[in-house]
Amino acid sequence: MKKLLALCLIIALTPAVWAKDPEVIMRTTHGDVTIRLFAEKAPISVANFLAYVEQDFYVGTIFHRVIPRFMIQTGGFNERMQEKPTLDPIVNEAKNRLHNERGTLAMARTNDPDSATSQFFINVRTNLRLDWTPGKAGYTVFGEVLDGMSTVDAIAIEPTGNFMGHQNVPLQPIKILSMELVASE
Repeated sequence: MKKLLALCLIIALTPAVWAKDPEVIMRTTHGDVTIRLFAEKAPISVANFLAYVEQDFYVGTIFHRVIPRFMIQTGGFNERMQEKPTLDPIVNEAKNRLHNERGTLAMARTNDPDSATSQFFINVRTNLRLDWTPGKAGYTVFGEVLDGMSTVDAIAIEPTGNFMGHQNVPLQPIKILSMELVASE
């Protein structure tokens, strides 16, 4: 409950605290990725993501699901594949009509559309089949890669295998070293 109240406070303060499109630098063991967040189109997802950034939650998490020509996923596991405790799930905002295009960030979730917490993925190619359509919940796009797509592409071609019951796990851990809110337009 305490976590949910903190997130609600962040969401309530969003217009006063952030400019239109906050930017975050994600430093990884493979290089840096600069991300622009779509605060206006996906305010709940952006508030959620920035709450994790501000808590240094992502530091030490690995890219635990890497599928070439599809996407790279991170934000929930350490290198022993232990899942980190998260804030409460958020509402799916995929009706925002943003598309899962190459270089966009989207919230990962279970089959429950409103189950996203900390995990997100970066589309390595355009994946319009992940978008919202009538009768299909879709995956919420909440940001885009401004710089560092070469880092994303390098991660996407790393050799993978099965580990601790998970598939498509890089054989050598690829970690997030830091995430930093750096600018707003």
